[in-house]
This record gives sequence, C-alpha cells and structure tokens, in this order.
Amino acid sequence: MSRSTGGTTERHDETLAAIGRRIVSGTQPAGSVLTLDAICTEHGVSRTVAREVIKVLESMGLVESRRRVGITIQPRTRWSVFDPRLIRWRLDGADRTEFLATLSELRRGFEPVAAALAAERANEHHCRILAAAVSDMSVHGRTGDLQSYLLADKVFHRTLLEASGNEMFRSLADVVGEVLAGRTHHGMMPPTPNPAAIALHDDVARAIRLRDPEAAEASMREIITEAAAAVSDDPPLPEVRAERAPSLPEVRAERATKA
Repeated sequence: MSRSTGGTTERHDETLAAIGRRIVSGTQPAGSVLTLDAICTEHGVSRTVAREVIKVLESMGLVESRRRVGITIQPRTRWSVFDPRLIRWRLDGADRTEFLATLSELRRGFEPVAAALAAERANEHHCRILAAAVSDMSVHGRTGDLQSYLLADKVFHRTLLEASGNEMFRSLADVVGEVLAGRTHHGMMPPTPNPAAIALHDDVARAIRLRDPEAAEASMREIITEAAAAVSDDPPLPEVRAERAPSLPEVRAERATKA
C-alpha cells in the first residue's frame, strides 16, 4: 500500500468514527442534516472520502442520503445494532454501563445455548483451542496483562460460538468480541481478572469436552452473570484474595470445599 493510500484510509476511518460517535451519542440528533461540504471542511477530507464515509454510515442505517434533501440522521430504530463498529462507538459513550447491561441481556439469550450445542458438536480441535485459551487467561490473569488476557478471552468465546455449529451464533462472535474489548479499553476490568471467572471458563471448556450440555450451559450463564455484575452495582462473584493470584486448581479446590 502506498503512503498516500494509507493516509487516505486513515482519514476515512477517523472521519467515519468521528461522525459515527456523534450520531450514536445523540450529539448529532435524528432528523438533523449533514452535507458533504461540511464534512470535507470539518475533517479535512476530499469529497470522494466524504462520500465513502456516508456510504458506510448508510449501510449501518445511521444516515439516509436523498437528492434535494441531503444526508439525514436516522432514528435508532433504523440502526444496524449488531454492527461491531456501532457497538464500539456506543461503548465509547457516556452511557456505556447501561449499554453493557443491554448487551449482557443479549448474551444471556444465545451464549448459554451455544455452549450447550458446543457440548454436543465440538470436535477435538475446538476442545484444544478452548483449553489453551483458558490456560492463557489463567497465566495472563495472574500477571495482570489485560491485553493478552483479552485476546485469550476473545479466542475462547469465538471458538465456542464456532463449535456450536450454528452459523447464526457464529456470526455474533464480533459482537461478543466488542463487548469484551469495551470492558478492557474503558477500564471496567479489575487490574487482576477474577480467578473465579477464569475457573468458570474452565468449567465450560471441560463440560464441552465431556459432552455435558447442561453443565456447559449453566457455567456459561454464570460467566455472563459475573461479567454483568462486574460493571454494575450488583456484587460480583467473590474474588479470592491472596499474596498472588491463585491458580485454576486452587480456585477449583476452594470452590469444591464450599459446595
């Protein structure tokens, strides 16, 4: 890619994100009108770039472009709410806690079912990836490397949805990925991830490997409940406190004594 092409792409992405965030935050309210000239002037881009940005926003349902009317901001009911970019912009807004609660409700509707299906349909490759992802989460959780932890967490959930064998569930992997990334990027994760939450991921992976749909579904539901509680006023699962973060076997042993 040439330097000029790279610069144009960067300006396109920056302009798209800037306008998108203004729309989803309500700063640019539904019914208001944009013009190409205003976009070019404000963001310092060419009309070609501005048109491409508008095309993308139209594909997301955020704007409608009509001759002699202009580029009109659309109401929320017209938005493609599952578009990962739109989710990312909404999580950048001031109401991200409320939006995360909405996303948690969505996840409760499909991830536990996907886990149950994965317990029936996952192959050995899926099981290996799930186990490796949990191991990576445990290691990075103990060291407090939240970016590496996030990557492992995203791999876990994407693999689970793929292992469900349901193409509709698989298509929601990017939605879940944006939820996980939003928590990390906006400081809504603890410095050291909750070992009990990691142990629940291990429970899901083990249930899938052992072909236990009920256990997989129940543990996945607990994961989502813990994640929702962590960003709300509700108490999350109790965190095990120690001089160092405990390992998965230690967490599992402690939970067994309390059962």
